[in-house]
Amino acid sequence: MRELKFAMIGAGFWSQYQLAAWGEVSGARCIAICDPVLEKAHKLAKACAVPHVFQDLRELLDQHELDFVDIVTSVETHTSLAMTAMRRGVAVICQKPLADSLEAARGLCRQARELAVPLLVHENFRWQQPIRRLKAVIDSGELGELVRARIDFAHSFPIFDNQPALKLLDKLILADVGTHILDVSRFLFGEAQKLCCQTRQMQQGICGEDVATVLLNNQNGLTVACNMSYTSQWELNRFPQTMVAVEGTRRGVSLGRDYQLLRFSDGETKCEQIVVDEYPWANPEYMVVHSSMVGCHRNLLAGLRGETTAETTGDDNLRTLELVHACYDSAANGRVVQLNSNYS
Repeated sequence: MRELKFAMIGAGFWSQYQLAAWGEVSGARCIAICDPVLEKAHKLAKACAVPHVFQDLRELLDQHELDFVDIVTSVETHTSLAMTAMRRGVAVICQKPLADSLEAARGLCRQARELAVPLLVHENFRWQQPIRRLKAVIDSGELGELVRARIDFAHSFPIFDNQPALKLLDKLILADVGTHILDVSRFLFGEAQKLCCQTRQMQQGICGEDVATVLLNNQNGLTVACNMSYTSQWELNRFPQTMVAVEGTRRGVSLGRDYQLLRFSDGETKCEQIVVDEYPWANPEYMVVHSSMVGCHRNLLAGLRGETTAETTGDDNLRTLELVHACYDSAANGRVVQLNSNYS
């Protein structure tokens, strides 16, 4: 089958890992790096043996035929970059969050449908091997009817050291990691019908919230608590691991520290150790996240080839974005938010 050609748009901190993850997937080849800071683009292109470098996406599209672009830039640039590519008939993979407003994200998805151009979102947390394994356990039915669940992403890792721009965001943890955690909730437990959220700003020198607590009431009756913090010291302080606990009528299960999957029934506990694939290019501190990009890429590429439906299309990701924006609404106004079923 023909190899698909793509360009990486953005040459920042995350791009080096995302491009390396593409190297683990057969069937796609990066032919260009595009970044307004040409020095950064040249540095990444040299490190990854990419032949072409550009500052402007339009110039890139004028000179090369692409099957898709992979946008790994700051959120305020997503809409213009994605629109530019889609209007040229080029498929788009875009880093989360899809856009900096819900209306802009809806506009992108409408444009993609009207132009019949694929719009996909790089949402990798659901592709972490421990999360996929937990999903298989839940779907097996061995837990019985699900009673309630909890998802924790709380730690004291100095995230601002690698990503200082996060300090300037008025919307921080919900927009940054909340998009991941709320997508994981959707992936594991289905859609929510209402939610409430509380936020706090604990650290000095930041503009947004660094703690968020979300309570979701799902359409199937399940209650899911999502706890997020960038400033917590506790027993499960393991960045960037996501901890999940699920209570069922027949059995309970938890995804705990260092990828231990524990099953609980009648006072007995069984432990399954989940092994995460490791890659030499991945940062050891981010291994579970970086390795998940490989599975995410495979699924998105298969979607572009028409071999399957990609899990995280733009239309699907709108549902996660609605949860994020509903969380901010709830936190600002102290109210329970009923969720609209019309996402487009």
